[in-house]
Amino acid sequence: MKILEAKNITKMFPGVVALDSVDVAFEPGEIHAIIGENGAGKSTLIKCLTGVYEPEEGEVLVGGKNARKNKALFDKVAYVPQEIDLFGYMSVAENLFIPYEKSGIKGNVNQKELEKRAIPVLEKFSIPVRPGELVKDISISSQQLLQIARATVHEDYETLILDEPTTSLTSRDTRILFDIVENIRKENKAVIFISHKLEEIFELADVITVFRNGKKVAYSEIKDIDTGWVIRQMTGRELDQNERFYSTAVTDEVLLEVSHLTGERFRDVSFQLKKGEILGFSGLVGAGRSELMQAIFGYLPVYEGSVKLDGKDWKLGDTNFSVNHGFIYLPEERKKQGILPDLSIRDNISISVLDQLKSGLNISRKKEEELAREVIDTYDVKTPGADKEIQFLSGGNQQKVIIGRAMACKPKLLVFDEPTKGIDVGTKTEIYRLMKRLAETEGIGIIMISSEMEEIKKCSNRVIAMYDGRIAGEFDEYADQQSILKAIIGVSA
Repeated sequence: MKILEAKNITKMFPGVVALDSVDVAFEPGEIHAIIGENGAGKSTLIKCLTGVYEPEEGEVLVGGKNARKNKALFDKVAYVPQEIDLFGYMSVAENLFIPYEKSGIKGNVNQKELEKRAIPVLEKFSIPVRPGELVKDISISSQQLLQIARATVHEDYETLILDEPTTSLTSRDTRILFDIVENIRKENKAVIFISHKLEEIFELADVITVFRNGKKVAYSEIKDIDTGWVIRQMTGRELDQNERFYSTAVTDEVLLEVSHLTGERFRDVSFQLKKGEILGFSGLVGAGRSELMQAIFGYLPVYEGSVKLDGKDWKLGDTNFSVNHGFIYLPEERKKQGILPDLSIRDNISISVLDQLKSGLNISRKKEEELAREVIDTYDVKTPGADKEIQFLSGGNQQKVIIGRAMACKPKLLVFDEPTKGIDVGTKTEIYRLMKRLAETEGIGIIMISSEMEEIKKCSNRVIAMYDGRIAGEFDEYADQQSILKAIIGVSA
């Protein structure tokens, strides 16, 4: 019997059919991958399957029973969101078992007993933390594993939904997660695995369902298909998987010069960036790449060393100075640090250039509208209008808005920190082409931090590998992947 099923589900939002008569079923003991471009309907489907959204038409069946008529049935569907959703100022053990009644804990909660009960769960998931630690003090990777563990301690779940679960995981923790998912499958539970990483889907999943434009367009057993088939179904077109996106307009002029820089999590780092160049920074989580760029940007402290931009000494420790003088940092955590989710697309674009939009003492609504329309058109942002709240855009379209906002500041240098995190393969290609265009036509220097080796190889004119806070190697566009991998794990450090 099907453990979870969506039958003829239709969900509409103003001006958009998010799901169009969708039928999809999930079997016990099966890992079922869901894939599609950003905005294809995956997130809407999940919210219908978990009772967050009420569809206009159709049924959600849990164990053959209509969950729309009996909401308690949704308790059998455990969901782990892509974003970290934990209580930072509560302990690991408290986060693990909240809500207590679903974890089988009744009556008064004894903290010591709670921590004792947490230990075997933490060991099972290989989470290297103490149960009494505050969640805010543990690594992002441990937080991600913790919220996956939390979903599995609830007594009644029969289906586990994992939404981009490896986005914040190290390669070691990803392997741990895969082993755990295999064990959950052996317990005869259903696992719904949502990921943009095709290599993960082919390694882990049994079957795959593909969504495009709110419709289920394909279903197959994994053993019967290849990567090309998935991409064709997702995008409705062929993509050249060997296409390269490095800049062909690198000049000899040095734009950024960093000399012997030391700060939080990095030591004695020196490198140069040329105008029109895309410089990739590769490394494992915790290697110091983001901290290095955030320090140059002025967000984190610098203890020693110096920076020059366009041959002039750079003022450190002042983000306003950086933005006003052409240095823009686009953060990895797009939804937490890159956007103002409750504001419109227009407001998110104009917030960085308010001085340019003044008319007398006030902000000109006309100028705001013109700028928003220019960004939407130039960067092909898929939206019904500039008034739409940015939180309702797909990840790829949010990223395009952030890039358009950055370009309104007339940058000389752009730092893209994990630019395609949580973005589908088709939109990734759009982002790559956009970076290439900015480097070649605008002469902008681009630094790209990425944990995806394929991305680093596709886009970078040069690659700097970091290990344990230091530069472990520098490679040109012809370097082989194995050499870069050796550097980022410290073999050649």
